[in-house]
Amino acid sequence: MILDRLVAEDLEAFAAFAKHRNFTHAADELHVSQPALHARIRKLEQTLGKQLYERQGRNLLLTETGDQLAAFANDTRTRAAAFLDSLDVLPPRRLVLAAGSGAYLYVIGDVLRRYLDRKLGLRLMTTDSDATLAAVRDGTADVGVTALTIPPEDLDCELLTQYPQVLAVRPDHRLADRRTVRLKDLGGEALVVPPKARPHRQQLERSLLDAGVDWTVAVEAEGWVLLVHFVRLGVGPAVVNGFVRTPAAVRTIPIKDLPQIRYYLVTRRDRPADKRLDTLRTLLTRFVT
Repeated sequence: MILDRLVAEDLEAFAAFAKHRNFTHAADELHVSQPALHARIRKLEQTLGKQLYERQGRNLLLTETGDQLAAFANDTRTRAAAFLDSLDVLPPRRLVLAAGSGAYLYVIGDVLRRYLDRKLGLRLMTTDSDATLAAVRDGTADVGVTALTIPPEDLDCELLTQYPQVLAVRPDHRLADRRTVRLKDLGGEALVVPPKARPHRQQLERSLLDAGVDWTVAVEAEGWVLLVHFVRLGVGPAVVNGFVRTPAAVRTIPIKDLPQIRYYLVTRRDRPADKRLDTLRTLLTRFVT
């Protein structure tokens, strides 16, 4: 039977590979050579008769079967750890949470403090939205918190909170005295924006294009803090998430015709039950506003 040939060492190897999507890093974690790790992955592909990953440029992406196998491997480790924990053989495996820097800074920071105060064990991953969903799908993370435009159908996505999008400007900017603005008001502006690959930049560009707004890039900046810093320096205005804290030298104005940013709690539907996750979910839904 195929199940008889899915040995624990091979599943452990694939779980590490799925987490890193990199043979060098996974081999280092497992303390094996890269050729040995390659051989184990090939063995799994031959056993299942399915491709488990594919290359896209310099990146390694899991196939659908790869996602399913990674989830199975991680679930197996979770159940084994829970069993050993019940026997007081090993310390319990830590729950893994994946989220972006904005979520950690502005959305769930207080909740994490409450959870960590309970000494339940938690490992944090800093990931963008796509990587958060991938980590939850393959079991690398038990739970994710991320902003989503359209929640994926294959995961449980529970709305936690939502924020308006606002224009950050200096007090001497021509729009600084407005109570609200529309995208058309940004015509001719040189904006401080995230890099092109970022979802916020892509959504903003589509919205500006749909509104027929002519604009230019003042500077590209990574992260809300740096965006606001450039606004304060006078480089240009920026469209930011409404949760972003700004200094007195920067004003924020709601943008009426941009959608709200919705943050979701994301889990797999078939993941093993875990009381620690139930506790974290309760805290998130109760204290995130």
